[in-house]
Formats: sequence, structure tokens, C-alpha cells
Amino acid sequence: MADEILLGLITFFTSTVAGVIGLGGGMILIAVLPSFLPINALVPVHGLTQLSSNLSRAYFGYKDIKLEVIPKFLFGSLIGISVFAGILYFISLEYVPLFIGFYILFSLWSNKFNEKIKKYESYILIGFFQTGLSIVVGATGPIATALLIKDYNDKDTVVATAAALMSITHLLKVFAFMFFGFVFLDYLGILIAMIIGAISGSYMGTKLRDKINGKKFLIFLKIFLSILALKAILSVFI
Repeated sequence: MADEILLGLITFFTSTVAGVIGLGGGMILIAVLPSFLPINALVPVHGLTQLSSNLSRAYFGYKDIKLEVIPKFLFGSLIGISVFAGILYFISLEYVPLFIGFYILFSLWSNKFNEKIKKYESYILIGFFQTGLSIVVGATGPIATALLIKDYNDKDTVVATAAALMSITHLLKVFAFMFFGFVFLDYLGILIAMIIGAISGSYMGTKLRDKINGKKFLIFLKIFLSILALKAILSVFI
């Protein structure tokens, strides 16, 4: 019971962080979970918890969601989850964080990179990689957020739309793990505590975000994304 309460509180904190800045909570949570769960349960339990966190964050900010990007992202996600689920056991994904990290950094700070990649960059492609890779990487939210920051100059739009897109990612990931035979009921107590913490944190984070200056927020978000990208790159070599 103590683990359930502690994980609920940790999830409340991480979901509040994500509610305020739009991401980061999932990465913090997946870094903590190995202390509480067996390795085979990490990504599935994290996925269902993050589904509740992102879905509730999208609900609390539904007026700011850009609905036009969702069909494209969903289409790419369906292809991505199918492809990566099929080849999961046949390829090495050791260097995936390296490519994700460099994509985010160049996308945020290089005008030349953005000019060259613009013809290929789309929400279909982002959905393909974000959702497909989430089966292994766990927390892939920065991929879509990096594109949303370029397309929409509003903090609430970026956070709410990113939450909606990540909800699609985590929902498909949960279905994939159910297909693989993972039994979520084996972790029912922990999941209930974490889901309660996630939804409560989303509400708190949404309220706190209203008090933040929009322009300063987007600058901070770019810096925070860059730190996460550098961490992903370094993780390949350390």
C-alpha cells in the first residue's frame, strides 16, 4: 500500500509539471518507475498512466486544441504502431535517442535545417515516429512538441494539442501491449493510485499555467526541450 501512495504522489508531481510546461513529466516518471516495477512492466504501466495524464490535460484545455492536426497524426500513428510492433524484435534501437535528440535541437534552433526539412516534415510523419518509437523509448512527447512550437505561437495551444496527440500515442501503445499479452490487472492498485495522481496533477498544472507569461513560457519550453534532447543524445554514450 505504501508503494501505491508514493507512486500516486510522484505521478501527481510529474503530471503537474507536464500540465504547466507541456512535457517532461513522463520522462521524470519513467526514470523513477524502475525502483518500483519489474522491467517488463515499465513501459506498459507508464503508458496507461500517461494516457490518463495527457487525456485529462487535453480535456481541461480542450478549447485550445488544434483539431486539424489530429487526423494526420492519427493516420501516421496507426502506421507507426503497426510497423514498429512488427519489427520490434528484429532491429536494434540503441541509437534512436541520438536521432531524436538531434532532430529536436536542429528543429528548435537551426533555420537552415527547418528550411530543408519543411518539405518532409508533417504530422503524419511525426505521428509515425512518435507513436511507433513509444513502444520502446517510452516518453516521445518532445517530437511532436518541437513541431507544434514552430506552428503555433501560443502556450495553451501547444500544451493542449501536444496532450491530445500524446493521448493518441499512449492509447495505441496500451492496445499494443494488451495485444502482446500484458495483463494490466496485475498492477491494478498501483494503476488506480497513479491515474488519480495523474488527473489531479493535470488539473493543478492547467491552473498554474494560466498564471505564466506566454512569451517567457515558450522560451523556457524551447530551453527545456533542448536539455531533454541533450540528455537523450548523451544517454547513447554513457
